Amino acid sequence: MTSTAPTTTYRTAPTTTYNSAPPADPRVIALAHYAGRAVLEHVLARHGATFQQQITLRPLATEGPLEREELVGQVAGALKVEAAEVQGVIDELIAKGLVAAEATGVHATDAGRAFHAEASAETAVISARIYAGIPAEDLAAAGRVLALVAERANAELAASAA
Repeated sequence: MTSTAPTTTYRTAPTTTYNSAPPADPRVIALAHYAGRAVLEHVLARHGATFQQQITLRPLATEGPLEREELVGQVAGALKVEAAEVQGVIDELIAKGLVAAEATGVHATDAGRAFHAEASAETAVISARIYAGIPAEDLAAAGRVLALVAERANAELAASAA
């Protein structure tokens, strides 16, 4: 008597075509965010970096040195995390040699700028494929909607914290 192991069939999420997409709602926005973030985290993992490290390094690599507290405020506000968490991420970046500290300021090192450029170039290629074929007017409309959603969500957070 031969026995066969039971097989499990996994369902995949239905594919949404661009013209039949559901209207934007919290779930659709969240799914898009997490899909995009997963792509970025996959790229960053190959470089031994985290999402939080990339977000913290970006302004230093693209805009130049900042006062540490200014950087902490920007990143904490963007990621909706506590300042202490961002301070820890800055310390991680310093330990990796991607950021250097001076007195009260921090700046990206040559290695930090090179890492940011390389990771950005990799994600730009992927982003180009993801956004290919989406009309500019649709991207503009989505940008307006998402900016308004973020503005209102930030207002709700501020009101709940008061």
